[in-house]
Amino acid sequence: MRKPKKTLKRQKWIQGAIKHPGVEKKAAKKAGESTHEYMEKHKDSSGKAGKRARLGLRLSGMAKAGGKHKEKKTGIHYSRA
Repeated sequence: MRKPKKTLKRQKWIQGAIKHPGVEKKAAKKAGESTHEYMEKHKDSSGKAGKRARLGLRLSGMAKAGGKHKEKKTGIHYSRA
């Protein structure tokens, strides 16, 4: 069975989601906090600050994963008998 083709629109959703690059960093600097601290503080806020914070946290999590699925190493190995 063939995988469905990913459309260009689906692949480029991040570029469309970021309307004003650098706004979050500028606001964090103004508040005297790191960008991550600022996003954690505002993730439950309503409005634009909250939306930007939630998106920023999601994107930072994607960057940590490296865009690839990583398996957990549990140390348990199952063998077929």
